[in-house]
Formats: sequence, C-alpha cells, structure tokens
Amino acid sequence: MKSPSMFRGLLSFSSMTMVSRVLGLVRDMSINMQFGASAATDAFWVAFRIPNFMRRLFAEGSFSTAFVPVFTEVKEKRTHEDLKVLMSRVSGTLGGVLMIITALGVIFAPQVTTLFSPGAVETPDKFELTVDLLRLTFPFLLFVSLTALSGGALNSFHRFGLPALTPVILNLCMIGGALWLAPRMHTPIMAMGWAILAAGILQLLFQLPALARLDLLTLPRWGWSHPDVRRILRLMVPTLFGSSVAQINLLLDTVIASLLFVGSQSWLSQADRFLELPLGVFGVALGTVILPSLSRHHVATDSAGFSKALDWGLRTTLIIAVPAMFGLMLLAEPLVATLFQHGRFTAFDTRMATLSISALSFGLPAFALVKVVLPAFYARQDTRTPVRAGVASLVANMVLNVIFLLLLFRLWAPAEARQGSLLDGLASVPGLHMALGIASAIASYVNLGLLWYWLRKAGVYERQAGWARHLVRLALSCGVMIAVLLVGLWVWPEWTDVSKWTRIWHLAVLVGAGGLAYLGTLFAAGFRMRDLRGV
Repeated sequence: MKSPSMFRGLLSFSSMTMVSRVLGLVRDMSINMQFGASAATDAFWVAFRIPNFMRRLFAEGSFSTAFVPVFTEVKEKRTHEDLKVLMSRVSGTLGGVLMIITALGVIFAPQVTTLFSPGAVETPDKFELTVDLLRLTFPFLLFVSLTALSGGALNSFHRFGLPALTPVILNLCMIGGALWLAPRMHTPIMAMGWAILAAGILQLLFQLPALARLDLLTLPRWGWSHPDVRRILRLMVPTLFGSSVAQINLLLDTVIASLLFVGSQSWLSQADRFLELPLGVFGVALGTVILPSLSRHHVATDSAGFSKALDWGLRTTLIIAVPAMFGLMLLAEPLVATLFQHGRFTAFDTRMATLSISALSFGLPAFALVKVVLPAFYARQDTRTPVRAGVASLVANMVLNVIFLLLLFRLWAPAEARQGSLLDGLASVPGLHMALGIASAIASYVNLGLLWYWLRKAGVYERQAGWARHLVRLALSCGVMIAVLLVGLWVWPEWTDVSKWTRIWHLAVLVGAGGLAYLGTLFAAGFRMRDLRGV
C-alpha cells in the first residue's frame, strides 16, 4: 500500500505545516518589528526556548517516537476497546508527570534561568524579566505534550492534516501578542508570555473533537503499572536523549550565547526559524508520515516493504533538503533584510542574523535525514542505538563550540578586547554566535554518520535501485540553481540599504529564478512526480 499512502500523507502534513511555518515567519517579523534584537527580546527567547526544548523532548521527540509504534501495534492486533484504555492510561500518566515537572519549573524558575542563561545573572532587570516570562511559558509544556499525544493517535489513523495545522494557533497567538497586546502592557514583552500560555490551552482544545470522532476521547487515568504504558516508558527513556540531540545542542548554544554580544540569542533564533521552514514542512513531515508505515512493516515482518518505505523517505528528503541548504546559504542576507529589517530590527541585526543562518543551514541535509533515519530504529523499538549516536554528536558539538568560538575570537577581536578577561572579550565582539551555528551543523553530520553506519550494520535496510541516477540529477540541478543565484547576487549585491519594495521584488526574482532553474533541470534530467509516489 505503502508508498502512495505515504505520499498522500506527506502532502497533507506538509501543506498544513507550510501554513504554520509561513505564519511563523510573520510571527517573527511582528516580534522583530515590535521589539528588535534587544535585551528584552533575548530574555523572551530564553524563556520560550526552555519549555519549547522540553516540548520537543516530551512531545515531538521521545514521546511520539515511543508512543506511535506501541499504539500502532495495539491498533493492528487488538480491539478498539484496548486502544481506548491505552489512550486513557497514557494521557493520565503523561499528564500527571508533566504537571509535577511544570510545577517545579514554575517554582524554581530563578534557578532554571541561572542554569540556562548565566549571562543574565549579572543584569538584574534582564534576569527578573526572564524569570517572569519563564513562569508564564512553562505551563505550555503540559498542554502541548497532551496535544502531541492526540496528534500521535490521529497520525496513526492517517489523519496527518489536523495535527500539522495545530501549530498555526501558537503563531496566531504570538502575532496577536506582539501587535495587539504588547502596546497595551506596562512591560510589553510580557505579552508574549501570555500569548504562549493561551496558545497551549487552545491547541489542545482544537484537537479534541477529531479525537472524539475516532472514539478515542476518554477520561485520563493514572496508568503507571499498565503493561503498554510501561513499554512506552521503557522505549521513551532512551529517546528522551536520542531523538532530541539537536534540541539539546540548541539549548547548550543558548547557554553560551548568553555570554556573547547582546542580541546573539535573537540572531540565533532567526537562524532556527529559517531552518524550521524546510525542516518542519519536509523533514519532520517525512519522519511523522514514515514512522507508522515502518512500524506496520515491522509488525508484519515485511523487510522488503520496510526498505522501500525508508528508501522513499531518504530520496524525498534529499530532493528538498540539499537545494534548501544551498538556497539558504546564498540568500540568507536577502531573506533577513526583506522579511525582518523593519521597525527596530536594523541593518546591523540583518548582518548578524545572516552569519548564523549561513552557518547553521550547512547542516540542513543532516538535520532532515536524521528525522527520517531515526524512525527506522524506533519502528523496530530500538531506542538505545540513537542514544549512542546522540552522545557522540553532543560531545562533538560541545568541543566544536569551544574550538570555533576561540578561533573566531582570535580572528575578529580587536587588540583591546584581547587584553582583559576572556568573558568580557567574548561579550564585546559581535558575530561570534556564528561559531555555534558551525559547530551544530558539523555535529549533526556526526550524528547522521553514526546512525547510518549502525543502520546498515543491523541489516534491516536494503538500498533500492536507481540511487546513482538520483544523485547525478540532484547534483546537476543544484549546480544550475547555484549558478543562477550567484549571477543574481552579482547583479544585485546590496540588500540592507535599499528600499523595502526593491528588496521584495529582487528577492522574488531570485527565489523564482533559482526554483525554476532547479526544478527545470531536475525534470529535464528525467525526474518525474511518479518517482515520489512509488519507489
């Protein structure tokens, strides 16, 4: 069945995610226009990133990858009543644990802030603002994790569209917070904390009717000793780390960025936003769509179907992620200048955000491929192997952070900045946040390389025919696209000092020409849409 149904699921999930990601750009444009890249904005991004990191750990990361294979097995082999009991017990157990974690996060917000933003401790106003924002944003974790439980169940029934559309609510709330609520508040940035709290509640309520239509809406009940819940927990504990290495790396980057030039947190957030568009629309979408299919093939002991499904995911990922990487690296400054350089977001901010986007986008293919390769382990309920790769990647990221940070400091710091303490010097030189992006990108390839090695060693994946032809088409198409974009940037080299409308039409021409060059060459080289429907 499998490739056509996965392709339809991918289109459904991706189209809804695209709406969410486009609104995410509008959201960031609204925040930048209202607040700029300031100490208050840095405080907000830190306060949001901590529960957002835990959300990806408990919701999109370890929980989903542990829950979906078990849920799919119960759905395929047992009664619907068993499925309802599983939903009840899992929601009660997950909700109970997260209520405790949320309460601890709110109570110990000052200590959490000290841990993840040590650079703010020396600035009392910024520290207190971060603590206040964190107390508002932390309950988001509880609501969004229960939303992920609902979304995982819907995905297992091939209802991909609604869960993918749900994040639109978060973006709409944040846009409303920035443009409508902030001007009405004594401390404007606090509006963003209230917006996130409201979004968490609304997202959960949005999915409940769809769950009710599947007759899976049941009262939560504590189920710590339930055998299926115990299986999910056993699978989940290793994946708490293994599936969220990129997010842990990002959180470590947050700690280091708090010691750097004011605005570094915001500039790194811009890079994350641009990567989220291709990653969310295609990387996460492919991983989400492929996991139930791989789980079903594993349950049915269909090794050929397992290999075909994974092969389809790998080829589809490369078709999107590789040109997206080159496009982001070349068009980082035009994109930031056109989308964000308004209000309090200056030309200097544009140049600084460009550095982090150019560096981090180098890792885009690896970030995306990991999203597809990980389900090949989780579908077989192997949660330990990704942890080994994740540990190596995390260590590599920490070591590379220090190496590239010191290297760029040595290259860019003026003589007077090198005379005092190293911490004071790091905080005085703009642009050093680029080192964190480079390190994260390289670490992502370490993670991917190890996962790929252990996947081939396990012997569960057999490469399908046609890979050489696929890679030649991809290389040729990217080469033509790069040439077109370089010509365009040579003709229009200036982006920060030209009018808004000039930026818009220049960027539209570049994106359109680059996209047409890539797709035109791809199809001229023999690619057809049916290649995505069945491999």
